[in-house]
Amino acid sequence: MIKMNVPDFLQEKLEAHGGMENIEESLPDDVELKEESKVYHALSDPIRLKILHLLSVEPLCVCLIKKVTGMPDSKLSYHLAVLKESGLIIGDRRKNWIIYHITEKGEEMLTQSKNRKL
Repeated sequence: MIKMNVPDFLQEKLEAHGGMENIEESLPDDVELKEESKVYHALSDPIRLKILHLLSVEPLCVCLIKKVTGMPDSKLSYHLAVLKESGLIIGDRRKNWIIYHITEKGEEMLTQSKNRKL
């Protein structure tokens, strides 16, 4: 253990938590943090939040999402990909259509957001 010059009041608080090593061990691993950051990145854009709210009402095809957002296909495709990559939505292919659904994780994030109104 490396001895660091830490203020006494902080050292006492660290020891109350079992020391800095214990705090470090309680952190999520890098893989978990990367997945969590994807979710927060997905939620950081108002368009993606709008899409998420929209899909929480009803699963929809791209053409209907496009109608509501007014976005060109390429931009909408990007936003849908970010939401899918984060696990907040899934796309279900039905013949020539892809129907997008909010996932349980997406519903949880919306519920948390609604409960945390700023």
